[in-house]
Amino acid sequence: MKAFITGVGGFAGSHLADLLLSQGHQVAGLVQPGAGRKNLAHLAGRIGLHEGDLLDAPRLAGILAAERPQRVFHLAAQSHVPSSWEDPSATFAVNVMGGLRLLEGCLPLREELRVVVTTSAEIYGGGPAGGLLTEEAPCAPQNPYAVSKLALDLLAAQFGQAKGLSVVRMRPSNHAGPRQGPSFAISRFAKEIAERAAGLWAPLLEVGDLDAARDFTDVRDVARAYLLAAERGKTGEGYLLCSGVPRRVGEALDLLLGMVHLRVRVERDPALSRPANPSHGKFSFGRLEADTGWRPLIPFERTVRDTLDYWRERLRAGG
Repeated sequence: MKAFITGVGGFAGSHLADLLLSQGHQVAGLVQPGAGRKNLAHLAGRIGLHEGDLLDAPRLAGILAAERPQRVFHLAAQSHVPSSWEDPSATFAVNVMGGLRLLEGCLPLREELRVVVTTSAEIYGGGPAGGLLTEEAPCAPQNPYAVSKLALDLLAAQFGQAKGLSVVRMRPSNHAGPRQGPSFAISRFAKEIAERAAGLWAPLLEVGDLDAARDFTDVRDVARAYLLAAERGKTGEGYLLCSGVPRRVGEALDLLLGMVHLRVRVERDPALSRPANPSHGKFSFGRLEADTGWRPLIPFERTVRDTLDYWRERLRAGG
């Protein structure tokens, strides 16, 4: 199988490329002009890389026509919630119009192609208090990022149905693991603790809301879910992708501090908290498991430890 990944140089995209290559598939992907490629350094010469902007429709269509993939995984996005409050227009341009350009570019290949479109569990808001969030829950986005992902989710469903394109929509919860950028909580904690354990900074850590609950899924489990959805998911379906276990953000910090045996003073910084930041309830991956056989395999403690080890290695390498 030949696969094409938008956002291949990103956090989830690079892990998906690893998985696809390990199973003998050919991989090509799209990277933003000027974007760093450190996540792909270990794959040099093994994947086809194309520079291009999602909003450049002719360029995108030309790349797809040249590659002629059987599977397209659309992962490229503006995925940082605080940034979506700072610049909602840019978030909508990338997430909605960029998604539309990708779908349009896939149309000439529709007879041989399946597209996995990544939206977000954030389209549901925090989920019902004390209940179980399933795909049937009403959508209640709480930030511009979530609104943009809901628009993409609806657009992908309608576009697929009207144009005869095989589309599967994935709605992942928060994911974490090695290679994630430090603008996300667990990765930031791991990076800053690794730096402090190495004596680079004073033992002070500024944090946002540690009591907010999130459903964290390991990025490698997420990559495996995307591949299973491409192989076994139902055309037109939307799937929640989650661990099923809501956790306090502070639990990750506690685990990390225990792993380095470091005494750090933790202080709350209101500037690091999101506006409209509801805790997440319990999410269900039941539909995804029923249709594809997927369930999470990697324990949260390993996710946290591997993230810490990633930043320790970056420090050793001078990163």
